[in-house]
Amino acid sequence: MNLSAEEKNRYARHLILPGFGMEAQLKLKAASVLVIGAGGLGSPLLQYLAAAGVGTIGIIDPDRVSSSNLQRQVLYGEKDLGKLKVEAAKERLLDLNPHITIVTYPQVFDKKNAMKILSEYNIIADGTDNFPTRYLVNDACVLAGKPYVYGSIFRFEGQVSVFNLLLQDGSRSPNYRDLYPTPPPPNQVPNCAEGGVLGVLPGIIGAMQANEVIKIISDTGTPLAGKVALFDAAHFTQHTLRYKANPAIKIEELIDYEVFCGLPAQEQLPSIDAGAFKAMQKRGDDFVLLDVRTPPEYEVDHLGGILIPLGELSDNWHQLPNRQLIVVHCRSGARSAKAVALLQEKGFSQVYNLEGGINAYRDLD
Repeated sequence: MNLSAEEKNRYARHLILPGFGMEAQLKLKAASVLVIGAGGLGSPLLQYLAAAGVGTIGIIDPDRVSSSNLQRQVLYGEKDLGKLKVEAAKERLLDLNPHITIVTYPQVFDKKNAMKILSEYNIIADGTDNFPTRYLVNDACVLAGKPYVYGSIFRFEGQVSVFNLLLQDGSRSPNYRDLYPTPPPPNQVPNCAEGGVLGVLPGIIGAMQANEVIKIISDTGTPLAGKVALFDAAHFTQHTLRYKANPAIKIEELIDYEVFCGLPAQEQLPSIDAGAFKAMQKRGDDFVLLDVRTPPEYEVDHLGGILIPLGELSDNWHQLPNRQLIVVHCRSGARSAKAVALLQEKGFSQVYNLEGGINAYRDLD
């Protein structure tokens, strides 16, 4: 494998970089990286990997670009609204660097497809924002023997680490379960849609992730294996903590990660898809629509439902009629699934989750 004259010119600053040079650049060209999630973290991560010359980049994300993404997901613009994120990302990345290959997966990353997709890549980088997927990514990487470059953000704070890295002695570095053996209680740590995030923060953390990926591929510097970097954008402080592997933790198979994280298994919940729900509206069926997003989200776009944020539902469920059909929705269907499970516990028998949330509903327009 060699670089063309145009590639040598493109990567000139890498080629003259002491300790990097042609050997490292060729390693980048030969490498394949899967990025799970093309949102806030995925936007800078993907752009820097593409610009650096990583030869094959896989992108998995089922969502479409919405206007609320543009505050932090700088991979996209107004012209991309409504497009699948993976397709909009591919177009932008190939414009940035036509010498690479982009593979897209417009689907959810789950335990059914995880091992097959991971098998095609050298390194896995996680840009997701929920605990079930993080544990799934970690366990799949451990079982597949793949290094996992982790990043997470919340409001003004972010974290970066490298899990399951192959070390010189043939062992693997600690994994996500060594750092976080058990997930937090449900609803204790909201995602960005619920808790908000400073727009520039995913740019910082995503760039850090890209840095770790490039270091691993090129065998440059010291990766964050066995260490987690904590960054606070509000006070501009950074700390690096060390952690060790826990020999008592064994990962032998993929499990039900929603249940592991204390969430309802969505396939076991009563649900309705966006098309059927729209048909109900057109027929004028008698039902109550419950929106469990936050007030700021509701102000941006809503379907006219009753607004009771998920975090307030346990104290306000009595406002809902128990004997009437209730359809619950959020942005993507995750929070509404929790709400349906909560209402079932309170004795509601005719409550349904809107699959895909308001995103799926708007996709029908």
